[in-house]
Amino acid sequence: MGQRIKRREDPRLVRGLGEFVDDILLPGMLHLAFKRSDIAHGRIVSIDTSAAAAMDGVACVLTGDEFRALGIGALPLLMPMPAAEHFAVTPDVARHVGDALAVVVAETRAIARDAVAAIEIEFEPLPAVVDPERAFEGNPVVIHPQFANNRAFHLPAGTGVDRRAGTVDDAAWEAILAEADVVVRQRMESQRLAPTCMEGRGIVAQWDEGQQLMTVWGSTQIPHDLRDFLAKMLGLGQDQVRAIAPDVGGGFGAKKVHPEDIVVAALARHLKRPVKWTEDRSEAFMLTPHGRGIIGYVELAAKRDGRVLGLNARLLADIGAYQTRSTAFIPTMTQGMLSSVYAFPFVRSDLHEVYTNKISTDAYRGAGRPEGIYFVERAMDMLARELDLDPAELRRRNFIRPDQFPFLTQAGNRYDSGAYESTMDQALSVANWEGLKAQRDAMGAEGRVVGLGLTMYVEICAGGGWEHGSVTVQRDGRIVATLGSTTQGQGHKTTFAQLLADQFGIPMEHVTIVQGDTAAVRAGIGTFGSRSQVIGGTALLNAANEVKAKARQFASQMLDAAPEDIVFENGLVGVRGSPGSGVPLASLAAYAYTGRGRAGGRGWPEGLTPGLSAEAFWEPENATFPFGCHISMVEIDRETGELTLLKMLCVDDAGTIINPLIVEGQVHGGLAQGIGQALLEGVVYDDDGQLISGSFMDYAMPRATDFPRFELHSTVTPSPFSPLGTKGIGEAGTIGSAPCLVNAAVDALSVFGVKHVDMPLWPEKLWALINSDPHSPGGQP
Repeated sequence: MGQRIKRREDPRLVRGLGEFVDDILLPGMLHLAFKRSDIAHGRIVSIDTSAAAAMDGVACVLTGDEFRALGIGALPLLMPMPAAEHFAVTPDVARHVGDALAVVVAETRAIARDAVAAIEIEFEPLPAVVDPERAFEGNPVVIHPQFANNRAFHLPAGTGVDRRAGTVDDAAWEAILAEADVVVRQRMESQRLAPTCMEGRGIVAQWDEGQQLMTVWGSTQIPHDLRDFLAKMLGLGQDQVRAIAPDVGGGFGAKKVHPEDIVVAALARHLKRPVKWTEDRSEAFMLTPHGRGIIGYVELAAKRDGRVLGLNARLLADIGAYQTRSTAFIPTMTQGMLSSVYAFPFVRSDLHEVYTNKISTDAYRGAGRPEGIYFVERAMDMLARELDLDPAELRRRNFIRPDQFPFLTQAGNRYDSGAYESTMDQALSVANWEGLKAQRDAMGAEGRVVGLGLTMYVEICAGGGWEHGSVTVQRDGRIVATLGSTTQGQGHKTTFAQLLADQFGIPMEHVTIVQGDTAAVRAGIGTFGSRSQVIGGTALLNAANEVKAKARQFASQMLDAAPEDIVFENGLVGVRGSPGSGVPLASLAAYAYTGRGRAGGRGWPEGLTPGLSAEAFWEPENATFPFGCHISMVEIDRETGELTLLKMLCVDDAGTIINPLIVEGQVHGGLAQGIGQALLEGVVYDDDGQLISGSFMDYAMPRATDFPRFELHSTVTPSPFSPLGTKGIGEAGTIGSAPCLVNAAVDALSVFGVKHVDMPLWPEKLWALINSDPHSPGGQP
């Protein structure tokens, strides 16, 4: 472990030898397409499918009512809670552009799409609710009758909150405001983002009538949950559904369980032929659940010396027209991050989730944590400017100290370990913070608009419950391991092979990792929330330790040594302190399976059964909390408003690192997505609920030329709650980078009186602030 080893997966993938969902071709396979709403809100008056059904090559056309007649009910949520019913094909009212109104299955994709175009629908148009603030304030337009005020969910949390009663002690915050010397208040928004995976969503389903078995190939992060979801919706046992995740081209939280999955599976069973659906890029922008979409009204109160007395936030989450399986949960993660890395004595939040006529929101890389850190770190920078303090110094005065861990925050999390001040100091040192400030000032004296940003972050990882792993030493001495976590590009087959190779002292090439097939992997939760290495890795470690314990019993007979003296190294199983005493692991495995190979004859040690195999479930007693510091430098063109990122430096602490090269790759990807949110990306709807940013022509994605060379550094603070000491790294870059760039941009624009600007930092927005009326908040002095 700890070696910079290139990913084993890459040679196959870069040569085009991967197999993704759309590569799956089955005999007799049909293709599915949806008739989708072209308005954001409207009652269905009539649907005429006759022309579509009469077309050559069309196997089936179903409306929402006809699809429900197959016995398919409303889509279930992960957590039982009040929610509007959501049907995979809506029978009555379209509630967002792209809502499925009918489905066509045909011999080819082209025929299916032509048939969709032939379906005629008459609507009674209804007004659309697009603005979440208007929806919350009592918009008369009702999206779901059982939620007359469009308010889907309410959760107060933090200091002075009785969650059981749902009450809040306002007097405590009023007392803090009375004590404070300085209070900063700001409305901030973490805008909606479109998860733009290289591979879109897709699913192929095949029903075996004889075996009563449903097999699906899905582009998913959670094949076991997909299996369980389909089994429940189809009225089957879990043993009657096999879910396979082949190669998956990115997930970022978006590749979970979706309405299209049950439609494809149900119609494969109905028609008794394989059925495929893969989304095109337009559908991906329109229908893959968006991320973020939270407005924060943040108050931060402090004394004149910079000591923060408390933070109070009202959060408004735009969750779209329906709740997906985990929609309601994601904004609660924002609430949990409002303490950030600080020992705030008071943290309170009041979360409201509202329905709007848009596609749903759900997890997107970071899933609630980027929003929380953004709100806190922007408020801290605003406070630093109000107090005329260096932003690093303000943070230093409020850090949780190393001797305070494990630390229970006022936001409700128990942080495992941390060294926030020393990590920030390392970042300040390697970045030459004082030198950067001098450089900024010198460039400003030349009339250039330059700013510095600094951000601290912490995030919660290793959630979602247990994970399962198994380890088998085969008769030839090679290892096959199964794991419930699946890969969408994270390099699992490399890092987990490193872990097991290290445990058994064998080459990585002798380890095979099996994932993503519920027939081959008995149980699993899946990949999300930077959990795989912490939880899945520990499950594999525990299974490996059980196998090694049994192997030591066999080896003690072969080598005439005490089990506790048996060691695994350099491909051999030997006796500690006795060089040359070892035998190949293959020889030990052969003995374990056949009983042949020990001195004195044939047979197994008393009390041992043949074979070397074990499985383990593991669930952590506490989450893990990686953290870090980001520093950036930006320049804004006075004439065009274009922002150029001059410097991006990170010091991340993810605990014990198994493969630094893969960790750096994860940080690079996270930085690209965080910078994309800060500078370029943003989902835009018009007042009628039409998606304006529905293609790469209108949704700006970062390119390699938009980035400087990232400067990556790390510290190591192992988690006491993880046997491996790991914490998670997959989302870190996304969480710290966005507020860092906004802090830098506001620093640059401060000469024009700007105190805050919302993401994305589009040139026209920055140009307007630079060139606005001198008497306005963004005016020139």
